[in-house]
Amino acid sequence: MSVRFITLLLAAVVALALSAAAGDAEKGLAIARSADAQGQGFGSFTAKAKMILRDRSGTENVRDFETKALEVAGDGDRTSIAFETPLDIRGMTVLTHAHRGRDDDQWLYLPASSRTRRITSTTRTGSFASSEFSYEDLVGHSLEKYTYSFLRDEPCPGAQEQTCHVNEQRPKDPESGYTRMLVWLDTESYRVYQIEYYDRADSLLKTLVASDFKEFEGRFWRPMKMVMTNHRTGKSTTMQWSSYDFAAGLTKNDMESFSLGR
Repeated sequence: MSVRFITLLLAAVVALALSAAAGDAEKGLAIARSADAQGQGFGSFTAKAKMILRDRSGTENVRDFETKALEVAGDGDRTSIAFETPLDIRGMTVLTHAHRGRDDDQWLYLPASSRTRRITSTTRTGSFASSEFSYEDLVGHSLEKYTYSFLRDEPCPGAQEQTCHVNEQRPKDPESGYTRMLVWLDTESYRVYQIEYYDRADSLLKTLVASDFKEFEGRFWRPMKMVMTNHRTGKSTTMQWSSYDFAAGLTKNDMESFSLGR
């Protein structure tokens, strides 16, 4: 076999591999775009929920909170989480302004000191209120801030009768706490059933499992239960929603940093 033939054969193999990778990237981006479009148009909502923190031994710490969300035309969503119980953290609030074309903004209001502090890009990887959710996890997904690659189709985790796309997304932000995430989205409504988070060493760090989906307003699907498990510590955090109100009528003034603590 001549050297020229081997060289041509290798070139063909590389070209095929690059073509397949490009096709997977295009399909991954198309899936992400469809999921993004599916979630748009809700306007605003408020919701009541519980946060259940469990340590490795199973000991639980239960908190009640209210979350709010507001769509902003041409930009990312604004969201907040405000604790109502227990009394020692009542009023503690994290406010997030997600942005499509620039860095996101986050603030944390601490009622004990009546002070608001900004969450910086270097501290965004830290734990939110001792939970297994980081501040980065609380930022709504912005399509432009990731690269995508379609991996495969398979039964959805916890819903074997459904088929899920498995999409890999990699943050473009070099200060992200993750190298990549694997996302399971069902092929019909693009509901996210599971996310695996890989740390900067590309080891599996956490898994988020969503379940008990409920449809609101005839088109908006929301998981009523989300469980984030930290594989390194053995701890988990459950968010369990009890209600949603899509007639909240929130405005930008309701979701500004100056409104924290009111």
